[in-house]
Amino acid sequence: MCKKCSLFKVFSLFILIGLVFQSCGTKEQNYVPKPKGFNRITLPAHRYTPLKENHPYTFAYSQWARVLPDTFATAGKDWLFVHYPQFGANIQLTYKPIGGDQKKLQEYINDAYKLAGKHQIRASSIQESRMTTPNGYNAMLFKIEGDVPSPYQFYTTDSSRHFLRGAIYFPVATKNDSLAPVIDYIQKDMIHLLNTLQWR
Repeated sequence: MCKKCSLFKVFSLFILIGLVFQSCGTKEQNYVPKPKGFNRITLPAHRYTPLKENHPYTFAYSQWARVLPDTFATAGKDWLFVHYPQFGANIQLTYKPIGGDQKKLQEYINDAYKLAGKHQIRASSIQESRMTTPNGYNAMLFKIEGDVPSPYQFYTTDSSRHFLRGAIYFPVATKNDSLAPVIDYIQKDMIHLLNTLQWR
């Protein structure tokens, strides 16, 4: 065997041993998967404008939204969408006259609870809270947590003539974790709508 060949083999053996020791070093490295990120959503400042259309109610709504008529076949003439084009979301408003009929009022209230309850299959919880607006109207709020298309709903009434139900809807199949800033943003607009609501 030539001297050069044996030197080459010894040198190669040292390199191989060095690589083995380096890969089996005592220093442990913990690899953690990168957490899931969500797209940054830029939210405009809250600004409001009064409802100009002729309905049995009026309120102030976001300047960044558009008021559209509800075009569903079952919609009443005073049903509206407060539509947010930037987010593909709506506050859907359904108005029903009571005409002093307490039985009718109870039916409308029962329907509001049923519509909120329809989300129970996907909801982690449904929280109810009552509020009184600056104009003295009582409203029932439903906060529906979980991956549901309608995270907030409400109804309000003067108990004799007017009944209004509202619901925030996202017609997109997105995890509500990623929509949380938008949901909170529109929920503030919904509360402002209720606080400025007046019957005509």
